[in-house]
Amino acid sequence: MEAIRIACWSGPRNISTAMMRSWGSRPDAAVTDEPLYAHYLSTLDAAKREEHPGWADVTATQPTDWREVVARLTGPVPDTKAVWYQKHMAHHLTPQMQTSWLVGLKHILLVREPPEMLTSFIKVMPNPTPSDLGLPQQVRLLETLERETGTRPIVMDSREVLADPRAALTRLCAHVGVPFDEAMLAWSPGPRPEDGVWAPHWYASVEKSTGFAPYRPKNEPVPARLAGVLTECEGLYQELIRTPA
Repeated sequence: MEAIRIACWSGPRNISTAMMRSWGSRPDAAVTDEPLYAHYLSTLDAAKREEHPGWADVTATQPTDWREVVARLTGPVPDTKAVWYQKHMAHHLTPQMQTSWLVGLKHILLVREPPEMLTSFIKVMPNPTPSDLGLPQQVRLLETLERETGTRPIVMDSREVLADPRAALTRLCAHVGVPFDEAMLAWSPGPRPEDGVWAPHWYASVEKSTGFAPYRPKNEPVPARLAGVLTECEGLYQELIRTPA
């Protein structure tokens, strides 16, 4: 049987790495960590690229040509597994890329309430745009998939996952056509071979984790300088989570 390829498109400072740990705990699944990161970095000007910790290591260890990456993502499945979970950042889906390859994958859009994502992200990159947070790209992807496939991909708020991991993961698995596996609820702490070279800059919390942490509101104010960014992100977020008519 053809393996089920799952592409999860998240914004930064979400639970995307914990989700990768969850799917990587399944014995039937292979996982891949942000394979389009180097391509995305190659499209930035030098100043913007240098805002990304460890960018030189990323471009040294991944292809920058999106075609080469896509050929791998749609080619043989690692270790002949039945499921291939591909963790992506939504902003890595650049305008230069064609989208025809996306039709053959199952898709998850992982979102987070903009105030919580923004106040977390600015601790690393202090002046983000909505595009840095992946929300415009998620909306375009949603529209593309609806138009090309006639179906709407599942949009999952990380708050739902943290509030009830079993129920949320069961719903995700049903949507992408795989059975839920109890192994998805827990994992051993530490790094993984599949982690990207950027892990030392971003994965400290998840490397200490053994499962999904309970949801806790951040309640941090978004700085006034980012009021316009927050407003735009809120509108995009509402478009993503709206219930289809």
